[in-house]
Amino acid sequence: MFFALKGDNFNGNSYAEHAINLGAKFVIIDEAKYYKNSQTILVDNVLKTLQELASVHRTFLNIPIIALTGSNGKTTTKELINFTLSKKYKTTATVGNLNNHIGVPITLLSMDKGTEIGIVEIGANHLKEIAFLCDIAKPDYGYITNFGKAHLEGFGSVEGVIKGKSEMYDYLIKHNKTIFANANDPIQLEKTKNATTFTFGNKNNNPNVSINFIEAQPFVKCTYNNITIESQLIGDYNFSNIAAAIAIANYFKVENNAIKQAIENYIPANNRSQIIQKGSNKVILDAYNANPTSMTAALHNFEKQSGNKIAIIGDMFELGNEAKQEHQHIVDLAQSLHINKLIFIGENFFQTTIESGKSSKYKYFSDFKDAFKSSSIKDSTLLIKGSRGMAMERILDIL
Repeated sequence: MFFALKGDNFNGNSYAEHAINLGAKFVIIDEAKYYKNSQTILVDNVLKTLQELASVHRTFLNIPIIALTGSNGKTTTKELINFTLSKKYKTTATVGNLNNHIGVPITLLSMDKGTEIGIVEIGANHLKEIAFLCDIAKPDYGYITNFGKAHLEGFGSVEGVIKGKSEMYDYLIKHNKTIFANANDPIQLEKTKNATTFTFGNKNNNPNVSINFIEAQPFVKCTYNNITIESQLIGDYNFSNIAAAIAIANYFKVENNAIKQAIENYIPANNRSQIIQKGSNKVILDAYNANPTSMTAALHNFEKQSGNKIAIIGDMFELGNEAKQEHQHIVDLAQSLHINKLIFIGENFFQTTIESGKSSKYKYFSDFKDAFKSSSIKDSTLLIKGSRGMAMERILDIL
C-alpha cells in the first residue's frame, strides 16, 4: 500500500499512478484529481488514515508493546532492549529513529503475527505529542530514559520537557500498565510513585533489579546478578541505557548469560558513541545529535580520556530563546575542563563566543569548512559532537 503523504516540498498524491505502475496493490490519496481506478482509495486525510490503521492493527496484534522516550539515549536504549529481548523472543522494533507521528505508525504496521514483543521508540518536540502517539501505540510497558534540555524551542523549558515526556507515564498509569523506572533518578521515582513499577538501580535504592556501575574507561562495565558485563559503549552516561535493557530483559525472563552476551556484542553505529581509528587519531564520534544535557555528559566523559584531547563541538539546535545562554554554558564548561584544545563550529557558537576566542586553546568558526583549512591533527584523541543538522561526521573525511 502506498500512502500519499505530503510535506513542505512534495505531494505524495502526484506519485499515486506511478506507485500503481510499480506494483502497489492500493494507493491511499486525499486529492480526488489523482484518482486512477479501483486500486485508488480516496480519504479525507492520508496521514490520519495511516495513524488510524496503525492503531487498529496494534489492537489486533494482541502482543506486549514496550514504548520508550526521553531527552537522551532513546535510540541506543531501544537497540539494547531489542538486542537483549531478541535472545528469547521474536521482536520488532523501531528502525533507526522513526519515532514521530509517521514513524510510530510505520513501526506498528511492520509488526506481523510472528512478532512476540514490539518495541516502539517515541520522540517529541512539543507538548501533547507523546500522549497522541501513546494513544496510537497503546503500550503495555513504558520507559523514559531521562529528562534533559532538549527541544526547548518546542517545550519552552526544562519543566515543559518533564511535563511532555511524562505524558507516557500519564497514559500507562491511566490504563493500569507497567512502568520501568530508574531508581537512581529521583524525578522518575517521584513521577511513578502511584504507578505499577519495575525498578532498577544500585542496591542502595532497593530496586527490583540491582545493577551496579564499575567503570567507563572508556567502555562501560557493570555487574548484574554476580555477572560482570563489559560493553562496547563509551561514557558513564551510557550506564543507565545498559541498565534499562538488562532490567527489562530480566523482567521478561531472558537468561543471565544471554543478557550478558547481548550487551557485550552490541556495537554502536550511526554516529552514536562510535570509536573510530583515523590514522594516528582515535575519534569518539558522537555526532548523531546534541543538546545541552548530552553535550555536558559527553564533555565530562571526554575529560577522563588520556592523551592529547581535542574536542570539536558543533551547534545545538532547537533551543529557542535559550540558545545563546546554553551555548555559552557549554563554552564555559569546556574551558573549565582538562581538554587540550577546543574547536567550536557553527553560527550559534560563533555569535555567542566571538569575544572569548583569545586563547590559542580555543578556536571558533562560523563555517564548517574554515575550521580545518590549515590544521593538521595527529596522535590525538578527538571528540566530535553536534546536532544532526551540523553533520559533524563530515570531519572524518578531513582528518
